[in-house]
Amino acid sequence: MKTLNTLKTLNTLKTVVTSEYFPASAVLSGVVIFWTLGLFGGLSLLSTSQTPLMTITWLLFVYGAAVLSPLAGVLAVADLVRRWRRNRHSRGGLPGGTASA
Repeated sequence: MKTLNTLKTLNTLKTVVTSEYFPASAVLSGVVIFWTLGLFGGLSLLSTSQTPLMTITWLLFVYGAAVLSPLAGVLAVADLVRRWRRNRHSRGGLPGGTASA
């Protein structure tokens, strides 16, 4: 019974990971987690005593993440919407799931 549940879980995981929506969903989830952690004090490293080089490195990382993560989020949302619209259009298209050009 345990083996059957494990196989079912692995098949579900394989289906999710091989979905065309997975890459954009993973990026969007990462952006949301990053900003959520930031809102709840995930940037508290800056309030501790660190060497200047460590502080500058951390500031550059956070600056890069703060600048690039909204861009990544917008691109992920645009990709998800584009794929969803394409799939919705192809289901309503010609028989066999192909849409007219």
